[in-house]
Amino acid sequence: MRLGAASAEAVAQVLDMFAPGAVERGEVSVLAEGAPPFAGVTAGSVAASVSYVEGVTGANVFVLPAVAVRKLAQGMGMPAPEDGPDAELSELEMSAVGEAANQMMAAAASAIGVVMGQEIEISVPDIRVLSDPSSAAEIYGTSPYATSTTFLIGGESCRLICLVPSAFLVRMARALDELSAERAADEGAQLDEGQTDARAMAIAEALGEIKLRVWAELGRTELALGSALGLPVGSVVELDRAAEAPVDLFVNGVRFAQGRVLVTDDGEWAFECEAIGRQDPARLSPPFQASSQPSIEQEGAAI
Repeated sequence: MRLGAASAEAVAQVLDMFAPGAVERGEVSVLAEGAPPFAGVTAGSVAASVSYVEGVTGANVFVLPAVAVRKLAQGMGMPAPEDGPDAELSELEMSAVGEAANQMMAAAASAIGVVMGQEIEISVPDIRVLSDPSSAAEIYGTSPYATSTTFLIGGESCRLICLVPSAFLVRMARALDELSAERAADEGAQLDEGQTDARAMAIAEALGEIKLRVWAELGRTELALGSALGLPVGSVVELDRAAEAPVDLFVNGVRFAQGRVLVTDDGEWAFECEAIGRQDPARLSPPFQASSQPSIEQEGAAI
């Protein structure tokens, strides 16, 4: 339960960053011995998985129905498909869930590493469509222990499955025993109601090391492809904001703050934050891109 809760809390924090206000975390459950972890997964669901490659063994698999993948991608700034909500998932949508999975699983590994007192490395996320969920055991293998945590993304049910080998569980139990002993030896001090739990603080600190893409956006405009290709050197393109208007700061595709652009004494660009929060939910970042370079639509400065 502690293992599943630590992983789920870390994943929930990252998901909420990508889709603010649209994520709900359910209960953690320990599956009965021999129970199939992927029972009830619908055909066509997308599974994002990572394996632990150093420190411990085991794997985490996050399973989303196609509609949840689309809602997560839209939360990251991608537009709705022109062919309607039933359209097949695009490569960009799959790339978006891969980006989210990479950070979710890294956060989960960091959280577990905090509890165990050692660094844990993970493999590159594997993203695939489960056309036949009954074959999941062949893909991800079996394990004597497993936890399952339910999530809702935009109202769509998803699941985090942690496959736990026996050796992992032994090391986890030993680490938890040591942690409990340290707390008991601390002059018998008890955490008062409302006081932040030390483990939660440690998890937050571990999440704080995750790298995010950050850029400032001066404004936007739309150009036909022919017009964009025909722009001569020195041409002026009008944006949708006045020169004195505040600048948006985006963090991983989510509008995070507003402020103004400054030039430091060293001649470097900088951003002075004046307001935190997404006051304008309609103004999202351009569609997810593997490159961090600004698009034509952004027509701004990437910082």
